[in-house]
Amino acid sequence: MANMELYFSDYFKVDAETLTDYGAFNISVVSDIPLFIDPFLLFNSDNPEYQKLHEEIVEYLIFLRDEATPSLDPGLIKAWYRFKEVKQNWLGFTLFGNGGHALGDEFARALHQSLGSILADFGEEDITRGSHLEKLTLIRPGVGRDSISDFTTNLIKHYLLTYTETFARAHINKKYCATFLVGRAQFNYTTKTWETRSYYLPKLRRDFVVLTPTDLLTRDETWINHSDMIKQFDHLPDAVENDQLRSQINNYFSSRLSDKPAARERAKAAEETIAKFRQLVDIYIRLQEDTGDRAEAISREKTRSTYNALVAQVRATIPDLEAKTSFYEKPWTSYKEARSRVLEFKNYVENKDGYKLINRGNGQPFSSEKDVQLFFGLIWCNTDFDVNREPNNGRGPVDFKVSYGSGDKSLIEFKLAKSSSLRRNLERQVEVYERANDTRNSLKVIICYTAEDQVKLTRVLAELKLKGEQAIISIDARSDNKPSASNA
Repeated sequence: MANMELYFSDYFKVDAETLTDYGAFNISVVSDIPLFIDPFLLFNSDNPEYQKLHEEIVEYLIFLRDEATPSLDPGLIKAWYRFKEVKQNWLGFTLFGNGGHALGDEFARALHQSLGSILADFGEEDITRGSHLEKLTLIRPGVGRDSISDFTTNLIKHYLLTYTETFARAHINKKYCATFLVGRAQFNYTTKTWETRSYYLPKLRRDFVVLTPTDLLTRDETWINHSDMIKQFDHLPDAVENDQLRSQINNYFSSRLSDKPAARERAKAAEETIAKFRQLVDIYIRLQEDTGDRAEAISREKTRSTYNALVAQVRATIPDLEAKTSFYEKPWTSYKEARSRVLEFKNYVENKDGYKLINRGNGQPFSSEKDVQLFFGLIWCNTDFDVNREPNNGRGPVDFKVSYGSGDKSLIEFKLAKSSSLRRNLERQVEVYERANDTRNSLKVIICYTAEDQVKLTRVLAELKLKGEQAIISIDARSDNKPSASNA
């Protein structure tokens, strides 16, 4: 019997609908789900609790700004600016597991320096309707959505812990729970220190689990983000009321362009113009505030789509795979294990209606290779082999390394046939990984969602003289070429 305890509801014996009714996302307890908290959803919410949480984030940043000096003691920077990732929420971008990155020195320096520049007027803005932590990402390089989400999660950690505690007391058998002392749970402004608090929480092995309200989550980018600001740049000068300033901005932007600028040149000119005229940052944020209802709708759809693909469909796939294939049988070597799993997965998708589950619930294909990787990794939940997803062993990450001890290792690389790098990947990518991982066993798995994908793959394999190569396995995930059994 395949191990089905992949998700919170399964592991803690809670009905998934109970979790949904409570408003919490049904997280995986074996791998992070690629979602994160967007602080704008707190700001724009009608929920008074969420609004209060956003006010508390602003309060903490104002505290940091008021305490900030160029010579601030390094110990205080470490205490006030540096945080560990709250890995117990099982959200983020770690593939296979939940061990992400802490908010270390780079983030601490960026935030501390920004409090004297881009965030100098934090809490006292006169263009925007509120203060936004995401402003840090609009100018500072290297501060992305994951940093903003991790920082936000740390600042609202007490709320998330009490939210989880309330659910645990009401719905989870006490044998699955324990009392934990959680460090840096809430900030004390009197002592200017982070305090440790005690919470009754779901217990996962030797650690606890944190639930997150679904309506705080999104995927891809926060509503306020750098790439969107650059895309909207053409609208920003028009919102400047001072006509002289507006002319200066337009003139400066034009001076950074050649006669026939390409998109990349225009983007670079926009970044330089925004860096010089910082008012444009607040104008962009105000535009995002004014369209905040769209943020909630878009985030809701992205979260729903992620849930359907990586929770609901995985939970449906595992018993279906077990019933229709020998996917969960255990071969003797890592290469046999890897190849057997991939071939059974191929058989399931192509001949057992599995294509319906490797497409998103709306009939659209998975949009990225990481979606396919994560889907495959989640259903591969019952193996005696060590399955390590995307290990970076010297020459960049590979999708999967399957091993049994140091002498038996095999690699699996997933690729969408539509990828522009398909040919280059087939020529040399996995061979590089093989050398870095000291193995000669590798599989290349190519997913085809359309007839055009299949034509492209056939052409590339012929050009590279790889037709019939056993290490290359194509999977036909098309939804338009599989008649029902009664019509076949």
